[in-house]
Amino acid sequence: MRQKAVGRKLVGLAAGLLPVAIFLQPTALMDPIRLTIALVPLALYLICLAAIHLRARPTIWNGAADNTYLAGALVGLVLVGPMDSLMPYSSPLPGYYLWLLMLLLYALGVTMWNLVARPRLVIFHATAEQVRAALEQLALRTEPEAAIAGNSFLLPQTGVHFHVDSYAALGTVSLVALGDQQSYSGWRRLRSELAQSLNATEAPRTMQGYIFAAMALVMFLGAIAPLHRVDYQAAKKQVREILRLPPQSDVG
Repeated sequence: MRQKAVGRKLVGLAAGLLPVAIFLQPTALMDPIRLTIALVPLALYLICLAAIHLRARPTIWNGAADNTYLAGALVGLVLVGPMDSLMPYSSPLPGYYLWLLMLLLYALGVTMWNLVARPRLVIFHATAEQVRAALEQLALRTEPEAAIAGNSFLLPQTGVHFHVDSYAALGTVSLVALGDQQSYSGWRRLRSELAQSLNATEAPRTMQGYIFAAMALVMFLGAIAPLHRVDYQAAKKQVREILRLPPQSDVG
């Protein structure tokens, strides 16, 4: 039985690393500086997810935090992808200001996304059964008029109505708002009370944590390993090209 469990873990690890290997294959043609910019933020995000899934307790993020952290993880890919493609090579403004404007536009887009999105809670390192049990106990304790139908919960006194979505492959459970009549203070209260309930829940380490850690390691190696082939002057030239600055010999 133990050998079978180890075999399943190895298969799961290989399945998790396969998309990373496929992703890194075309990036071999990218210059090392851009490759590092693209992969390091995503690797840091995966390390954060790995740490969460290797904890002994579930972790709760609100929807705005989840969106913001994901946008931060993807910022490197956006920088070397659409932003770099749209950035003009000749402009009356220095490249620093152009990049600052592009990043501010990206941050504005993320902020607008958070403002128009419905309230949501994301519970990491937990199962749907654990979350449902905690929600039912919470409803019995604080909401005598609560209505529960399948995976839908209506807490009229708190002012929230949501559906429980489970993503077993990622080890996460989401509480997604149903309808537009929602109380934002009620969602904050729900998050606080649900966090207290789940703090007493034991959450053993899962395979997702190791897969996320392995994917982050592969990305770090893929981003940093090519840098040893780049000398200082070549790296400096690439950075100035990315920033849309004139060549060093033309300055002054």
